Amino acid sequence: MKKKHALLSLCILLCFWQCDSPKKEISHSTTAVLGLISQKAMVVSAREEASRIGSEIMQQGGNAFDAMVATEMALAVCYPNAGNLGGGGFMVYRTHRGEVGALDYREKAPLRANRDMYLDENKKYLQDKSKTGGLAVGVPGTIAGIFKAHKRFGSLPMQTILRPVILLAKNGFKITEKQAKQFNDYSAVFKQVNQENSIYTKKFKAGDVFKNEALANTLQQISDNGRSAFYQDEIAKTLVAYLQKNGGIISLKDLDNYQAIWREPIVFNYKDLRIISMSPPSSGGICMAQILKTTANYPIAQYGHNTTKTIQVLTEAQRRAYADRSHYLGDPDFIDIPVDSLLSDAYLKGRMDSFSFEGATPSKELTHGAISQAESTETTHYSIIDSYGNAIAVTTTLNASFGSKLYNKKLGFFLNNEMDDFSAKPGTPNLFGLIGGDANAIAPQKRMLSSMTPTLVEKDNKLWMTLGTPGGSTIITSVLQTILNVYEFNMSMQQAVDAPRFHHQWLPDIVKVEATSFDAKTIKELENKGYVVDYKNASSIGRVDAILVLSDGSLEGGADKRGDDTAVGF
Repeated sequence: MKKKHALLSLCILLCFWQCDSPKKEISHSTTAVLGLISQKAMVVSAREEASRIGSEIMQQGGNAFDAMVATEMALAVCYPNAGNLGGGGFMVYRTHRGEVGALDYREKAPLRANRDMYLDENKKYLQDKSKTGGLAVGVPGTIAGIFKAHKRFGSLPMQTILRPVILLAKNGFKITEKQAKQFNDYSAVFKQVNQENSIYTKKFKAGDVFKNEALANTLQQISDNGRSAFYQDEIAKTLVAYLQKNGGIISLKDLDNYQAIWREPIVFNYKDLRIISMSPPSSGGICMAQILKTTANYPIAQYGHNTTKTIQVLTEAQRRAYADRSHYLGDPDFIDIPVDSLLSDAYLKGRMDSFSFEGATPSKELTHGAISQAESTETTHYSIIDSYGNAIAVTTTLNASFGSKLYNKKLGFFLNNEMDDFSAKPGTPNLFGLIGGDANAIAPQKRMLSSMTPTLVEKDNKLWMTLGTPGGSTIITSVLQTILNVYEFNMSMQQAVDAPRFHHQWLPDIVKVEATSFDAKTIKELENKGYVVDYKNASSIGRVDAILVLSDGSLEGGADKRGDDTAVGF
């Protein structure tokens, strides 16, 4: 009888939350109802299979970095539109001792790349060449990234970590309804780009078991022979021959030269929070720091969640940060980035001098500030905290969904189209509408600018949150809104992840809001103040995967309802 009463109470609580307005402040007393609670460790990722494999590695005594390797490779198996061997990404970490750092395994331009490689003789931008096929592919960094992380922090043998991933590829996984639709939608494109059928050109339905024997063999080679299997040996030779056959310019020397790099993360304060996020060549940390440091000057908790005034403050801060992004940010190995100036309080205060609650600041009247001195919506993110107190946030991608759409049947994986994230022609929008400048122009061996924002948050000198999201240019704004949802608006982790989101990126001068998630009165008020609001096309903004450390030390997972994302822990 007690169990029945408890179940009834649970249903009532769930119903109350789901029917409630997103503007209402929500107490942490409902946290246990809303998100998975684990006592020791947790993985939150885009697929249950990947989260479960990462969690099981930690149950075997592995740490968060071992789980990083397992989760990353499992996503390459069961979430191939973004999980990858043929792409790249970023990791931000915090050890149990409180040490923080970042790993850059972003793709690079090939040695034969040049600034005007996507322009014709009349300097017209040939957009398709940077988006589809061999010429769109940057030198992959994912395998270098997992081996770099494992060498410094891993505790279990690589063979132990990869064993369940190889079995997942061999034995297969069940395709979800969303995944079946996605595979079917892209089937004709895969056949057209690759000029042949493959395991991805079949017709699928939810519940079908998907096996990838070629990928299992590739992973086995990597397990047996290490990093060199991908960058020097048979996999490398097969990959280069395939790319060159399809118009690519990546060489064996490109693969042999590739190195993942340890970097200093962007660290800043938002009130009493200490936030650790990714540094360039990701724009995520700097842009988020600019937006949050600006927002700290306004009492948005008093304004309310997603009210007109709160949306105005965040939109205007976002507008200015993305304008700076387009001018100042790129690969720090090639350009000098004035980080301290961009994040100084005086500079940010001056940037908001033109803001008024009476009306919007038109983007055409706003450019980058004067200082002294895209990724696809199909990127994927995962968050991990282990039983030792280590935490990581990792965002990885092929750029567009299934990247360049090139699929190597012999190796079993897709190749990225990250070259589109360069400014192929400064001032011309990329795949996600982002405007770039000279700082992000193409150059051999250069890393392209990114919006990926893997982030860790400390509160009271202790780990408090790990989070990130896919979403191209919307990544930065999705991450910061999720942090604010918990900190300013008292939401649980799951509620914060699921709450409606909005986005502005300077150009185009549009506030995107998730369809049906914002009330008509708020939209009308914004329009009356001069904002152009797109509430019809932005059906989903980001898919945040996050973990919150609760006051008793337990972990609450936030797995975004917008996808098949799942939290698994113990």
